[in-house]
Amino acid sequence: MPILSPNTLEFLSRGPEQTRRLGVRMGTLLQPGDIICLSGDLGAGKTTLVQGIAQGWGSLDQVSSPTFVIVNVYRKPGGQTLHHLDAYRLQNALEAEALDLEPMIEKGPLIIEWPERIDEALPIDRLWVEMDWVADQRRRLVFLPKGDRYQTLLGEFRRGAFGG
Repeated sequence: MPILSPNTLEFLSRGPEQTRRLGVRMGTLLQPGDIICLSGDLGAGKTTLVQGIAQGWGSLDQVSSPTFVIVNVYRKPGGQTLHHLDAYRLQNALEAEALDLEPMIEKGPLIIEWPERIDEALPIDRLWVEMDWVADQRRRLVFLPKGDRYQTLLGEFRRGAFGG
């Protein structure tokens, strides 16, 4: 297992409810322009985390995996939107660019599942979350901030979720 940098946060979730609650904490901190990248195999808990993020952000919409529609849009009162992009079916960054990501980012936070498939189309600054299946009810989450905004976001998240 690699040694993590001081700006990285590692967490072992003990079940879907705990993963969802982490997402709720994260969602309360998101602003328009924020990009959250969720990397992990099928069953790693990406959509469960997004359910919590959308709830914490303030959306009452049902959250589901956008694997076949590519992008789901969740709304909250006041007209803001959160875009949830699943890049699994995209072949490359050019296909992602064709989706016109910039307006999505301007209107609200953007959460991307399978971001490694479209990495070249994404801004360098973002919060990358590695998610791994550990056991039936356990998932390992490693939060890796890229850029000042995401280091600040991760610090706020750490204090809100774990104190100190």
